[in-house]
This record gives sequence, C-alpha cells and structure tokens, in this order.
Amino acid sequence: MAQEQSRNLARLAEAAFQRLGDHESLVYEGKAYRSGELFERGRRVAGGLGEIGVRPGDRIVVLMANCPEVPVTYHAIWRAGAVVTPVIFLVSPAELAHILTDSRAEVIVTSPELLGTVAGAAAQAPGLRRVVVAGEWPPDALPETVDVTSYEELEAAAPVGIAPRGDDEPAALLYTGGTTGRAKGVVLTHRNLHACSLATHEASDVEDSTRTLVPLPLSHAYGLIVTLTGWHSTKPGLGVLQRWFTPQEWLELAAKHGVHRTTLVPSMIRMLLDLPLEDADLSQLRYVNSGAAPLPPDTRAEWERRVPSSRILEGYGCTESGSVVSATHPDAIRPGSVGRALPGYEVEIRDDDGELPVPAGTDGEIWVRSAGVMAGYWNAPVLTSETLRDGWLRTGDMGRVDADGYLYVVDRKKDLILRGGFNVYPRDVEDVLVTHPDVAAAGVVGRPDGRLGEEVVAYVALHPESKLTGAELVAYARGKLAAHKYPRDVHILGGLPLTSVGKLDRKALRTLAAG
Repeated sequence: MAQEQSRNLARLAEAAFQRLGDHESLVYEGKAYRSGELFERGRRVAGGLGEIGVRPGDRIVVLMANCPEVPVTYHAIWRAGAVVTPVIFLVSPAELAHILTDSRAEVIVTSPELLGTVAGAAAQAPGLRRVVVAGEWPPDALPETVDVTSYEELEAAAPVGIAPRGDDEPAALLYTGGTTGRAKGVVLTHRNLHACSLATHEASDVEDSTRTLVPLPLSHAYGLIVTLTGWHSTKPGLGVLQRWFTPQEWLELAAKHGVHRTTLVPSMIRMLLDLPLEDADLSQLRYVNSGAAPLPPDTRAEWERRVPSSRILEGYGCTESGSVVSATHPDAIRPGSVGRALPGYEVEIRDDDGELPVPAGTDGEIWVRSAGVMAGYWNAPVLTSETLRDGWLRTGDMGRVDADGYLYVVDRKKDLILRGGFNVYPRDVEDVLVTHPDVAAAGVVGRPDGRLGEEVVAYVALHPESKLTGAELVAYARGKLAAHKYPRDVHILGGLPLTSVGKLDRKALRTLAAG
C-alpha cells in the first residue's frame, strides 16, 4: 500500500521551494524579496528558536505588523515542530495576557510598535519568559521579568531540518471570542490547515504573473491561509505587503504595482470609495475578495461602477472551519449569495435540533464538514463535543442553500457584532463595563453603520446617586479594550429591558440603537 503523503506544513514549504525555484515573491516597503532568501531565513530562524529553548509542541505567539518576517516566522515555527498562535494587532494587554496564560505560551514574536501591548500583558502573564523583537526597541520597553532577543539573533543561528510532527498534531492555535466568556482557542492540525489552504488554492485563479496586494493582518488566521495557499501553488506569484492598512497607501500600491487581486473587508471598501479612485490606474485589478461582514449591495455596485475592471467576490467561513467554506466565482455571481462550497467542503442546512437537513431554499443552521474543520477547542472537551458532531461543525450561523448549491447567510451568530470586519462579542464589552464601581448592569448591541457595518453601542444602569456620564464610561472602556471593541456611545438608562424570564432583552436594545 502506498504511503500517504505527509501534510506537515514545514514539508509543504520545502516542497514549494523545490517546485517553484528561486523567484521574486514579495514586495515590501519598496524592496523585493526572493523566495530562496525567505526560505533560508525560515530554516535559520527555526534553529534560533531551538537555541532559545523552543521545543516541539510549544505554542509561540506571533503579534506583528505585516512584514516579510511573518511568513518566515510561520515556516520557522512549523519547522521547529512548534505551534503558531497568531494574534491580531488590535488586541489589548488584558486580552493578550489571557491568550498567553491560556495557551501557556512562553515566547512571543512581535514588532516594535506593539511592545506597549506586550509589556502590559507581561505584567499579567507570569509564564511569558521571552520576547523576540523584529526591529529596534528602547532598552526600557519591557519589564525585567522577560528576556528580550532580536530577530536578527535568531537568524544568525545555523539552519536546521524539520522536527518530526504528525499530520494530526496541532499546527496552529487561533483565539476567537465567545458569546459566553473569554476568547477560546481553536486547534487546527497540520492536516486541517493543509486541507483548507488547498481548497482555497484550488478555488482561486492564480497565474505566474498574478500580483496580490495584502492589506489585512498576516498575524491572524487570514495570514496563515495566505501563506499556505502560496505554498500550494504550481506557479509563482507576487505578494505586495502593506504594513498597516491606510486607504491612500493602498491606492498608491495598487496602482504602482498593477495588482490583480486583493482582499478587503467591507469597511475598507467603503473607505476607498471616499477617495478619487478614478485618478489612480486600477485597470489591472480583476478581483476583490470580501468577507468578515455582509457587503451592502449599493457598496458593491458603486465599486464595480468606479473600478470596472474588477469584480467583488464574497465568501463565508469561520475560525472553526479552518478558513473559507464558500466563495463566489466571477462567472457565477448570484445577488446575496456567498457562493458555493469550496472543493473538499460540504455544507448542510439543518433544523433547530441539528438532526435533519431542511429542503433547499429553507432557512436553518449552517453545518460544515471538511478535513479542514478544527480538531476542537483548546482544553475544552465539553464545548468541543457540543460543536462537533460526527465530523460536522455546527457553526451557529443561519442560512439557506438554493437548489443549485449556492449558500446565503441570513443571520449571524446571535448577538455577534461585526465592526469593520472584526468580531466583537457583547459579553466581552459588558464584562469590562460592569467592573466600574458605579455600573450596576450593562448591555451591548450593534448599531447599523454605513462605514463600518456596525458600531458598538452600550446601555448601562447605574447605582443610585451615581453621576457618571456616558462619555466617562467610553473613556473607561477605551482603556481596557481593543480599539475595535470599546463602545463609541454609552447610554444611561434607569434600568435595562429584560425578557419574561429575566434575561437581558437585546432585541429591545437593538430597537433603541436603531433609533
């Protein structure tokens, strides 16, 4: 019997380099990077990780701005047999401390601009022992309780081979918010990530001349798939990295490099539409992938009218599914649909009990099956058993599939707010608001917003005699939550609306927020 091909991601990187050869693969801040250079740096950084004590199975947090070091670090971590734990730059110190503590990560790789967040987290996460910084940093930026290593020191190590890791061992630990508490870890194995990135690659149309502009954070689940999809390719393409998204710079990079495709969340598209797009040469742009939040039809129409060479392609997925589950094809776009399931993915719409599929065109809960679906939640067997059933993932999202297999998402997970493409879970915000001594109760909902999709709005009840204002509570929350999470408006009520069984009536709050 023929031996099954390894799904080890470090081996995937090695095979990609051998298959594609040395070629120009990245452009970043005006400098071109070749694949051979990046591959060799990954081999050396893996050796450097070993020298600072990283062992197979260790979790390594990656909190970085977009730069070539992100994909290099991913390759190095997998080569060392460790587990990538990517964290988005918007994280607050308290949230990062939770991730460090829950994952038991002892090492974090970061960028100089994010050292303030790391320092704040280090004070709350005593298990953190070492910080690796890709760039220069002031000597007093971090507490004396952690050792600091420069990225250059890791790169000075001797290159190493691939540490043995099985296909079904963890490759990544991704933290996603929860409706009932703090962020929980999603475990994706080498097999999971190999499968979902292969599906994404097979659904894309990448040629050897394809130039892709990357404005979304690589230090995120998105970055894993972008990196791995390139390793599946049979033809070399070119990635143009934007360190942080700003609309004007995106426009300049897209025109300068004649990019063919990019991925944007709806709020980014809206920001770009506020610029004089007609003054830039976007004639080479063919596809704009959009996800993370619903795209208003008028936004799509305006974009495609003003950038007529391009089509917007929407997709659907979640962290637990590994990545994208469905995507629209440029030759088969149906209004309101997020496309058909990717190769290797199955989508079923089931009844409320999750037992029986419903007829085509009927609303129900979206269930997904694929080799890319997560192995489970980190150290949460009960939650895992509630979410995974016979190989199927219960997404908690509502949708329908038509007779031709096109998926329509009709609602999101109950209570979830999507602000500018980022998830905000009301409970996370409420838990912070009620820590203020004057706040008796808090309720948080999303308010429709033309630019961001939704804005975070809070309603609070105060203790008697309190003179606290909404503006003061906004400032309070801003100091404790990530930038996309804190409420921009806090309204003081005499009491919060409750349901007949005494639960917070979010529907009533949404009605208030909508005006």
